Amino acid sequence: METTDIRKYAQLMQEMGLTRLEFNGKEQTLCLERSAAPAGVQAAATSIPAAPGGEIVCAAPAVQEDYISVCSPMVGLFYAAPAENAQPYVAVGDRVRKGQTLCIVEAMKLMNEVCAEEEGEILAVCAANGQMVEYGTELFRIRR
Repeated sequence: METTDIRKYAQLMQEMGLTRLEFNGKEQTLCLERSAAPAGVQAAATSIPAAPGGEIVCAAPAVQEDYISVCSPMVGLFYAAPAENAQPYVAVGDRVRKGQTLCIVEAMKLMNEVCAEEEGEILAVCAANGQMVEYGTELFRIRR
């Protein structure tokens, strides 16, 4: 996707008063998210390969002070639950405590737990179950 296309989408967001816009193409997914806080920043954008069969909810962390971004510590597959048919570790609206398991990132057949570093409430789950994530990909947003 070209920079001019991204700018057009950002302009459309501003004109329509949108804070989030997601575009799923054949080979890429684009997620634009505009924060109301900083006046000079209009949108944060990232273009990444689309996950097979899964959607990417958000991929670029937005800068805000009312929540904490929990990012992937490694490259791997994101799993929201301990098993395929099990309930997810956390869902939007859940209260979490420091040290509580939020998800698993599988890397080289090793299951690595990602835990909350602070107490708070889950505002968003930013990755789809089974999605390939990279180092630094935002996985969760937790309100302090």
